Amino acid sequence: MITFNEEKKLFKLDTPASSYIMGVYEADLLLCLYYGKRLPDDNVWALARRNISASFSPVVPEIRDHWYSTDAAPMEYPVNGRGDFRLSALSVKNKDGNTVTDLRYVSYEITPGKPDMSPLPHLYCENDADCDTLAITMRDAYTGVEAVLYYTVFNTCDVIAKHVVIKNGGADAVILDRALSAGVDLPAMDYDLITLWGRHVKERQFERRPLAHGIQGVHSKRGVSSHAQNPFAALISTGGGEDVGDAYGFNLVYSGNFEIAAEVDHNASTRVVMGIDPTDFEWNLAPGESFTTPEAVIVYSDEGLGKMSRTFHKAYSEYLIRGKYKKAKRPLLINSWEAAYFDFDTDKLISFAQRAKETGIEMLVMDDGWFGKRNDDTTSLGDWYINTDKLDMARLVDTVHAMGLKFGIWYEPEMISPVSDLYRAHPDWAVHVPGRENSPGRQQYVLDVSREDVRDNIFGQMCSVLKNYKIDYLKWDFNRNVSEAGSALLPPERAHEFFHRFILGTYDLMDRFTKEFPDILFENCSGGGGRFDPGMLYFSPQIWTSDNTDPIERLMIQFGTSLCYPASTMGAHVSACGRTGYRTKGDVALWGTYGYELDPNKLSAEEKQIVKEQVAEYHKYYRLIREGELYRLIAPWDNAFRCAWSFVSQDKSEALVTVVTMRQTQEELFRLKLKGLDPGKYYRNEADGEVYSGALLMYAGLELTDLCGDDGTSFKVYLKEV
Repeated sequence: MITFNEEKKLFKLDTPASSYIMGVYEADLLLCLYYGKRLPDDNVWALARRNISASFSPVVPEIRDHWYSTDAAPMEYPVNGRGDFRLSALSVKNKDGNTVTDLRYVSYEITPGKPDMSPLPHLYCENDADCDTLAITMRDAYTGVEAVLYYTVFNTCDVIAKHVVIKNGGADAVILDRALSAGVDLPAMDYDLITLWGRHVKERQFERRPLAHGIQGVHSKRGVSSHAQNPFAALISTGGGEDVGDAYGFNLVYSGNFEIAAEVDHNASTRVVMGIDPTDFEWNLAPGESFTTPEAVIVYSDEGLGKMSRTFHKAYSEYLIRGKYKKAKRPLLINSWEAAYFDFDTDKLISFAQRAKETGIEMLVMDDGWFGKRNDDTTSLGDWYINTDKLDMARLVDTVHAMGLKFGIWYEPEMISPVSDLYRAHPDWAVHVPGRENSPGRQQYVLDVSREDVRDNIFGQMCSVLKNYKIDYLKWDFNRNVSEAGSALLPPERAHEFFHRFILGTYDLMDRFTKEFPDILFENCSGGGGRFDPGMLYFSPQIWTSDNTDPIERLMIQFGTSLCYPASTMGAHVSACGRTGYRTKGDVALWGTYGYELDPNKLSAEEKQIVKEQVAEYHKYYRLIREGELYRLIAPWDNAFRCAWSFVSQDKSEALVTVVTMRQTQEELFRLKLKGLDPGKYYRNEADGEVYSGALLMYAGLELTDLCGDDGTSFKVYLKEV
């Protein structure tokens, strides 16, 4: 719900459990006054005061308040050059060449529903009753630049979505050199900053550090959201944790260069800004033109990180993921990569399908190596025609479908090999800058998908395969970062628009495919989880979480990913490699979308039986895991020996608990306190028939000592209401 108090000039945005309040101050300045637990009233103007000392800082000429200083005030959308020396969200270079920017409040509008942000990915409301949107118009009187600040409040979860449309309403061209999506000012610094760092095969590693005076945060200038940092951050109150404390979550619905930064000022106040990374960014706006920032999603929780995460999970499951597989059951797949790499032919893949069918697996995915002359990673990216020397595609696809299995295929549309027909014909289609040799990465260059002609070519090539063969699944990969970032079609004055135009091109390509092939299940990938962000989830309901399929390593990756992203989005497979047996591999992979990365012809009789049991469990627990609420019971960053998690159904009638022993401890009792159950309900443990109250399971705990095994072992406990 969104209201405006005309007398007090206060905007109040209420979610079920949080309130966000802004006020129009003197001289039409817009201030961020409160964000936290829901308030029944709005008598908050006293909270505007943040200034104890603002050394040598200028004041706004129209304001004579003894306490007010632009350099200390909680500015709602901070700008550059007018006395606020902290992080700014907007900086506009005007006709005079300077970047002094001064936005003042003009008007507002409150409407039901949510505006369409296409071509940018965004949260959406199918029913206008689910959300309300506030649009606040700000204006710079000198340049005529307007910034319309959009806020969408969701009535079923504690999420606020923000974005900004910057319009050039003046008579002269301007250049945006900083155009972020959101800023939030908090009146304290007693928080810890949580971010997710990583690298290839070690994505989204949990890191927590106390805020300190100055600037700290994460960013990417790699052309993608990246393995190195994820476009997510959280603030948790000092001493807070999984179930206690104030937690603020920040996530950017964007797949390119980003910045999330927190600055603590001299008054121990904290400003968080987020949006497109300003490095190598500019955007030219002629009179009448506009620029839309990516959407920022913010969440407040008064019950720690756990509730914050479940809020993100609900919001993305309901208001971000789209298409057939938002609700439809996803097939359990086996992927050919770790089974064969490039060494396969029609008969080998058919044999994979035959053996997989015997265990109950539902789909065969043919990974890299089916196109052009692709027998290794040195050639043929961009040549998306079938390698007929290797494959009889029609026989393969028809045979697999005749078995009752679905069939999937791998693509890497935004890449081009130097050794390829496409590169020989169009070397200028590779991302490049004049006068410098391209730096190869993984034996490949990046295609300039900012160009429409490049996108049309790739779309046409892919359609020739996807329309002629029954393809049920498409894995969309992206296996290097962007260097020598430039396009042959961009003039020098627009060179710094490239990165954003590249991402817009990717989004356009994905949008065309999802509309042309609505029944195909898309899975995004980028060397594993190098592009695991909400921008990608708008087009593909699941993302390959990591190329690391070792179940013990996967625990940290999946726990970290779960801080923001729901289980239904995490591609997780059982592979032949790894330190544990197949049962533990299956228990860990069951958390995600589930599948296999192995040669089924090499499974022993015992292993085949285990796979059959795992397939049965996948179907048994599918809805509970996809639609239930996740509780991190013991996180691997808190315990070096064991970790545990559970899924609890929305009606609290059932729960699945999983425990993994990472490293064996000395003999000790192990009682696990559960979460999320109904204390008034009674639950039966399926394994032994014992019945416990929800209260006992949560407050006293479940005795599990005898189930704990050696390093790398696991077990599950299924509880059902009686």
